[in-house]
Amino acid sequence: MRAVRAITLAAVGIALSTPVAAQQIDVQEHRLANGLTLLMVPRRGDPNVAAGWIAKVGSVNERPGITGLSHLFEHMMFKGTRTIGTTDIEADLANMARMDEVKRELAVEARDLQRRVRLGEIADPDDPANRTPRHRELLEELQQLEAVEEQLIVKNEFDQIYTAAGASGMNAGTDNDYTVYFINVPANKLELWFWMESDRLLNPVFREFYSERDVVAEERRLRTDSTPTGKFQEEFDALFWTASPYGWPVVGWSSDLEGISRAEALAYYDRYYAPNNLTACLVGDFDPEEATALADRYFGRLARNPEPPPPVRTREPESLAEKRMIAYAETNPSVDVRYHSVADGHVDEPALVVLGSLLNGRTGRLYKSLVLDQQVATSARAGQNGLKWGGYFSLSGQAKTGRTPEEVEQALYGELDRLRTTLVGDRELQKIKNRYAADMFRRVRSNFGLMIQLLIADGYRGWQSFNDDPERLAAVTAEDIQRVATRYFTPERRAVAVYYRKEPTPSDDGVDLSGLSDEERGQVQQMRATLATMSMDQARQMLERLEAAATQAPPERQKVMTVMRTLLEQRIAGSER
Repeated sequence: MRAVRAITLAAVGIALSTPVAAQQIDVQEHRLANGLTLLMVPRRGDPNVAAGWIAKVGSVNERPGITGLSHLFEHMMFKGTRTIGTTDIEADLANMARMDEVKRELAVEARDLQRRVRLGEIADPDDPANRTPRHRELLEELQQLEAVEEQLIVKNEFDQIYTAAGASGMNAGTDNDYTVYFINVPANKLELWFWMESDRLLNPVFREFYSERDVVAEERRLRTDSTPTGKFQEEFDALFWTASPYGWPVVGWSSDLEGISRAEALAYYDRYYAPNNLTACLVGDFDPEEATALADRYFGRLARNPEPPPPVRTREPESLAEKRMIAYAETNPSVDVRYHSVADGHVDEPALVVLGSLLNGRTGRLYKSLVLDQQVATSARAGQNGLKWGGYFSLSGQAKTGRTPEEVEQALYGELDRLRTTLVGDRELQKIKNRYAADMFRRVRSNFGLMIQLLIADGYRGWQSFNDDPERLAAVTAEDIQRVATRYFTPERRAVAVYYRKEPTPSDDGVDLSGLSDEERGQVQQMRATLATMSMDQARQMLERLEAAATQAPPERQKVMTVMRTLLEQRIAGSER
């Protein structure tokens, strides 16, 4: 019941003591013979349709050894089909088959390197000096095969076809529990959408599979490894979840990304991308009867998997002791507190959602208490996160200069104690409910937002929760909030991450990061990563743009501008030597 999934149309501008009024969304459902579900919300006017579909699979469905595969699929689904994305499908398939053979042989070489690491014969399995002559030959052949592939494929043809037809915003996203694909199409191109989407489900060709793994690995490096707290946050997730697959990152572990084979990917695809594990949704100006016929014609071609995907087997055991993590990072001192709570749809989730809203925001209790009154923090937030197979309630705060993360932590506990001992007032509670309903109203005004939220709702408990959840929130009482605060916010249910500032040690480039904010340090880290693959001409062009921008930047941005300029100048000087 996270905000992204609890959807309604609500009255706005009502008195705080007035109960929230809600209007349900009229959703038409069509279930195909193969199990695929089509959700339709016709809205006359704008001659466009927000169209998308969801595969009920995410990182939680993976296993050790193939973590990150769901996210990798998000990339692969844009690589085309037997008719889209290639100049010669037969040569294309033959080249990919040989690439798979080479990768199988390389896997044997990789296993031997791992054996040698275990025995202490070598320290780094990725060091080229440790490779055998056969290993080097295979890598050279793989490089040649990838060059052939580059000549056979038509880059981005899937996107080009849509763009030429007037469609826009094609993209996708992967989360712990789902993978969603979406686009806006002109109403008169709806049949094109049905054909394109059914074709990539019926005839996918996972081109550039091995090179795309490298793209995902680079994405991981930029978003996680090169940010001040990215790797620590992954470590905190792994600490918090004892057994649950929510403990590994959506992007996957690096060693898994390096080893996933196309055969493993195809088996995963067959299990989780069958029509009886998919839901499609249309919101906009279209005829439902026509859409139903098109769905039967195109999506009806997909073969049902006689064995539906199994539920997640591993359950998180009851937590018996508090866990703590101490980290030194290039960030401002802060604390994250996370409690094991409940999954999406649990009877206690509405009370936890409302409780989170009481604490959160500029008008919430945490800001008023920790930032304004006690002045121990510069920011603080809280909220319930109900996942499909588990859930947690999180609180966090950033320490004010001169105050410690421990002071922030104790102040957070103080607010939880208030909720356990003192009932929330009627006015404060009703204010939260009205604000929540008004937020939902704003979020469903756009066709695209409604389409996405319907799909995600169906990926969890079914799209009907879309209409049912507002009543569950409206029914939350002060006693409910006190009850869940007492039940879930106990020391043995929590994990705590305390961050102390680690002043950057002199690096190879000698750049001083002291005085930069957490966000600015992250920008510098990303700049360093980008410079590693940047040509001298690109570096010169970026330096010119940066110097032009620096003349108009506010004083508080001059420090980070100077650091970035220094890095660019070093890169150019190094290339010229």
